[in-house]
Amino acid sequence: MENIKERNSAGSIIAVTCILSLLYAILRYHVMGPVPWKDFPFFILNKGISLAAFVLITFNFSLGPLNNLGARVGEGWLNARKAIGMTGFLLVLIHALISFMIFKPAIFGKFFEADGTLTLLAGISMLGGVLGFVILWAYNLSFQTHLSEDKAFIRFITSRNFLLVALLFGIIHIFFMGYPGWMNPSGWHGGLPPISLVAFAICSLGYIINLIGRK
Repeated sequence: MENIKERNSAGSIIAVTCILSLLYAILRYHVMGPVPWKDFPFFILNKGISLAAFVLITFNFSLGPLNNLGARVGEGWLNARKAIGMTGFLLVLIHALISFMIFKPAIFGKFFEADGTLTLLAGISMLGGVLGFVILWAYNLSFQTHLSEDKAFIRFITSRNFLLVALLFGIIHIFFMGYPGWMNPSGWHGGLPPISLVAFAICSLGYIINLIGRK
């Protein structure tokens, strides 16, 4: 019989999160919305990837604190934190690369001024995204074998404050990227909230759990 402490639910958590995120993106933008299917490979797929990334990263940061608060988090979920965190980071990397390739006024016109420069909100969002990515990259470095003996580095990278900063920059990125569309529910495709709002709500909940539950 499998030892309960050896159980790891990473595979199922990652698969279900990615599938549901992608299905939500397809439903909202293709089925209920006006986005043509030709835009699926990059534009809509990128939205599904970004939602899955933020959900997985939130799981990674919040399952331990949630368990500390008295919730019954299964051993399989707790043992999955490393794998889902690294997968979330890889999805963030894919999201960043795709976004960089398609971030143009023709596609994201609301983020650009008439002269082609970024708006203030877009600039803040991009800065939050870059800083959040760098912090996540540093966090993932803590799992590298050649750094595992640097105890001071590991303590800093995995500290409560460091992780809270990482989450905060991610929330800033999501907020300034999407909040103008949150203010117009009548314009939501099929009445479904924007992906940025869904991600913001999940990350904000995870941030609160981290704030009060991490030792």
